Amino acid sequence: MQEQGTSSIAASSLPSSSERSSSSALQVEVKEGGQRKRGRSPADKENKRLKRLLRNRVSAQQARERKKAYLNELETRVRDLEKKNSELEERLSTLHNENQMLRQIVKNTTASRRGGNGSSNAADGTL
Repeated sequence: MQEQGTSSIAASSLPSSSERSSSSALQVEVKEGGQRKRGRSPADKENKRLKRLLRNRVSAQQARERKKAYLNELETRVRDLEKKNSELEERLSTLHNENQMLRQIVKNTTASRRGGNGSSNAADGTL
């Protein structure tokens, strides 16, 4: 009685009338094996594999494009930072020169004030 139930389930799951003619062979498999044969047809497996390969190719291409954009962004940032660094080094050099000049002015002014008190050695720069 159980065999009839499984065979009617197997027969009712077939979608078209052309496949119903092979339902007796399917019923035999159910009776002998106790289970329906599961799995995909080779064409379905191949289609699934091709779709997976295509998705993988697209994903890999997108990853390459993201990497290229990221590298371009990094290169632009490096150029900008190098330019800024160069400007800062130039500014540092200018400020260093200005500082040296101001120190010299302070030194000369201090020396001339000391020399203005009547010291004869102040004119030649010795104290």
